[in-house]
Amino acid sequence: MEKDMASAAASAHIPSTPTLCAAAKPPMQMHSEHPERKRVLFVTSEFADLIKCGGLGDVSAALPRALSPQHDMRLLIPGYRKVVESGRPIRIVGQLPGVAALPPCQIGRMDLADGLIVYVLLNHALYERDGSPYVDAQGRDWADNHIRFARLGLAAAEIASGDAGIQWRPELVHANDWPAAMAPAYMAWRQASAPAVLTIHNLAYQGLCDMRCASELAIPESACGVDGLEFYGQLSFLKAGIAYAQHVTTVSRRYAREITTPEQGCGLDGLLRAKVLGNQLSGIANGIDESWQPESDPHLLQGFSAGDWAGKRANTEYVQRWLNLDAEGPLFAVVSRLVQQKGIDLTLDVAEHIVARGGRIGVIGQGEPALEAAMADLGRRHPGRIGVHIGFNESDARRLYAGSDFLLMPSRFEPCGLSQMYAQRYASLPIARCTGGLADTIEDGVSGFLFDAPHVDAYREAIDRALQVFEHPELLEAMRCHAMRSPLYWRQSVQPYDRLFQRLLGQVNARRALR
Repeated sequence: MEKDMASAAASAHIPSTPTLCAAAKPPMQMHSEHPERKRVLFVTSEFADLIKCGGLGDVSAALPRALSPQHDMRLLIPGYRKVVESGRPIRIVGQLPGVAALPPCQIGRMDLADGLIVYVLLNHALYERDGSPYVDAQGRDWADNHIRFARLGLAAAEIASGDAGIQWRPELVHANDWPAAMAPAYMAWRQASAPAVLTIHNLAYQGLCDMRCASELAIPESACGVDGLEFYGQLSFLKAGIAYAQHVTTVSRRYAREITTPEQGCGLDGLLRAKVLGNQLSGIANGIDESWQPESDPHLLQGFSAGDWAGKRANTEYVQRWLNLDAEGPLFAVVSRLVQQKGIDLTLDVAEHIVARGGRIGVIGQGEPALEAAMADLGRRHPGRIGVHIGFNESDARRLYAGSDFLLMPSRFEPCGLSQMYAQRYASLPIARCTGGLADTIEDGVSGFLFDAPHVDAYREAIDRALQVFEHPELLEAMRCHAMRSPLYWRQSVQPYDRLFQRLLGQVNARRALR
């Protein structure tokens, strides 16, 4: 969603679907069976089990599951075509009326095999389309993204207020990134009693639309000023979430500091500094899910463990065949969205240096058309040394992590990053810029290589250090073993979320006691 969004509302038509069925209505669950196990609604635009565009999908699949032993975690996601046609039964459990230009919707319930409950926001015209959740098949933002994702935020607020007709009501709402960021605002305007947490996964994507859309989105006039949603003459979904959430988190400690500076605050640094003063901003590092086990990952050609590298070599051989690479030289991996933020242009600039030093590069990813074309052209100019696959496939990506010696990750900024942790777990040493979560998860010269400035010279120097290590097998093995022990799994990193949820709910209970 960007500056030129159209203001036309989506149709309210909701056709019947073979996978949908009516649901029984158990009594409204208003109190947790276990007093410490709170009801939490996790609102997201991606969920890797059903639909994924990036790291948000992975986090949305892993974090609620990791928190499930402590809390009754349930998800709310839009009913994209891939979700509705996933083959999993969806029971209709709630109805939502239209508000302003936000159309009526149904709420379906999907029960996954592991017990996780997913609420699906159903409106055929809004969500069941070709393309990704955010853009059409040509890569253009959907013109009605402001309607589509404001409706998601309002649905979360209606569930939190007990007005959605479903037999469950959250005690806390956890919204994620700009597509869900209107949830805390709608909750405040509806005077929902549940606190709201907003997690910023990437501050650069704010969800901007024309100020004239305010009436379509049922935004009160009093909220349209500089202290509310107004952002340089536009409406900002992310600013709404930051302003109205009781607490804001982001996905690494360093990034939480960086976004309060003018350099990386994307125009919201002042508001974020105010959150710091109110003890309402914190950085909680992401983890990786339990499937990232090099010994047993079914995606790999052969498993391996630290010190036993036969399986790693088997995956290297697969990558060589898949990408038509020569068999000699250190293998550098690029597993990334091909966008400016990720420093892909810097990798294009250093690629010939890597080849000249005897290295090979394997690439899998997709993104901006110009960078896709440049990367494909690079592969054509260096057959046997650089292999490029435009697109994404989970198995091939995991095999590239496992088969490579180094991961190239020169991000201009990186809120957390998961790729560097995946690579470490699979004994591929990341070469990354010292920013955000990369700085928090890579120990320079021990579990990877860091460089400071987003410039080719600094990047090339880090690559040369990696190549020197490659020439010393004992040092390379020591770094690989250390890297494999470095990443946190989600089960090890959920405690800060649990403490935050308990603190916010304790504050709500304290206010109630004073009434």
